[in-house]
Amino acid sequence: MISVRRGRKKPMSDINVVPYIDVMLVLLIIFMVTAPMMMQGVEVDVPEVTSGPLERDENQEYLIVAVDAQRQVFIERGEEAPQSVQPNEVGPYVATILQQQPSLEVYIRGDNRVDYGTVMQVMATLQGAGIQSVGLITEAPDESN
Repeated sequence: MISVRRGRKKPMSDINVVPYIDVMLVLLIIFMVTAPMMMQGVEVDVPEVTSGPLERDENQEYLIVAVDAQRQVFIERGEEAPQSVQPNEVGPYVATILQQQPSLEVYIRGDNRVDYGTVMQVMATLQGAGIQSVGLITEAPDESN
């Protein structure tokens, strides 16, 4: 005689993690899309020119010296918030950083309304601090015009 067990099934004690993995992947995608939009910086209306972008190593440390429309100078270092500095303090500040990071790349972002002489003074100050090469940041012209 064969005995057939009838009755209730034993409750399953395992947690189904598949929905948690799906939620995690969706959150990861959301953070990957929104992270570049959270960049901080100084609002500067940079000139628009038609030129190709420079090749840049993403792992290389960089420093941006921004000059806004009121001729105020800001220093942006990586992901840190921009720091306002007096124009006569730019040279010593950059020289100190250059001693710690000799391969530092420096870029200038000048507002479109700032005269050429102001940007050239900042460039001369950077060269006096020991920076050999300075890049200029521009934007591509709007193609909709």
